[in-house]
Amino acid sequence: MADDPFSLFDRWYAEARESEPNDPNAMALATADARGRPSVRMVLLKGHGPDGFVFYTNRGSRKAGDLAVNAQAALLFHWKSLRRQIRIEGAVTHTTDQESDAYFATRGRDSQLGAWASEQSRPLDDRATFEARFAEMTARFDGQHVPRPPNWGGYRVTPDHLEFWHDRAHRLHERRVFAPDAQGGWREGLLFP
Repeated sequence: MADDPFSLFDRWYAEARESEPNDPNAMALATADARGRPSVRMVLLKGHGPDGFVFYTNRGSRKAGDLAVNAQAALLFHWKSLRRQIRIEGAVTHTTDQESDAYFATRGRDSQLGAWASEQSRPLDDRATFEARFAEMTARFDGQHVPRPPNWGGYRVTPDHLEFWHDRAHRLHERRVFAPDAQGGWREGLLFP
């Protein structure tokens, strides 16, 4: 029971990376719009630590619009092979331009071009329109470095609640809950089920 939530996350995440066959960094991201209407979708964790959990997206997307008016989010990791899940809730901020540029530079070239071609969350007439936009970006940046699009960047969820759920026999599950304490650390509670 002496773990801080970030070292516990690191251990569970390392185990998930060894056992999950696809995308151990996949997490459900829940947001709510100005009317409080919730929305959830899968995104990929691209960085984490005591300062928060980072993902990247088009800042014209629905999730970005939700976060612009309600800068709170919830994340859920579910690792079925390990019979574990982690819930994270907290405030959301943009990553710095330097962080976003550094991550964008690690993406494959086609993914970089796709970020330029995509108008995420906006309907297109058909797939051919998107493929034409991708071809246009391929030609535009032919032989050149692909910079990060100005409408694309990262978000950091800084947790104020973390819950580690572990499946147990007979549905007698174990839940370890962490919340900030007054001294800048974390207090832990254990819940059944």
